[in-house]
Amino acid sequence: MSEPADNYEDVTVFGLDDDDEAEMLDAQNECTFIWSNKEGWPVGVIMSYIFRDGKFWLTASSQRARISAVQRDPRVCVVVTSTGSRMQRNKTVTYKGTCTVHDDQATKDWFYPALSNAIRYDDAEAAALFTKFLDSPRRVILAVEPMQRIGYDGAKMGVATQKWMEAQANKDAEA
Repeated sequence: MSEPADNYEDVTVFGLDDDDEAEMLDAQNECTFIWSNKEGWPVGVIMSYIFRDGKFWLTASSQRARISAVQRDPRVCVVVTSTGSRMQRNKTVTYKGTCTVHDDQATKDWFYPALSNAIRYDDAEAAALFTKFLDSPRRVILAVEPMQRIGYDGAKMGVATQKWMEAQANKDAEA
């Protein structure tokens, strides 16, 4: 058995496993969506999402600043965490990707019910009403295609920390 890590200089060893990532993307329905404003500053908001066909799908009214921003520069970031979901806490994944804005009816027809059901999964009637609510004149759909990911599993870090603390206690007891 190898020695436990003695610091947090390299946290890449605590990567998020693919199966945990897939479970988290399905269990969670909120993310932090980050883009750059005209001055180049990063700006982010919490948004509801669904993950389908390898993309994050979100929605906002077209007059929101983020819509013109991603039309100007489609490079964005999406951050998802397990906090608030039915999963164990301390798991997170960050994606950098490109964002495409959709305003066609075909995309709206499948997306609005899918998002409504993800958010109101416990109440079909409420989900149907929310679908109608989403269908407003200036609403557009954002599709983020991930290009790079950074996954982190805090539970792995917790285990490693506990092992290090036990090893330290054993060394101290032997001294």
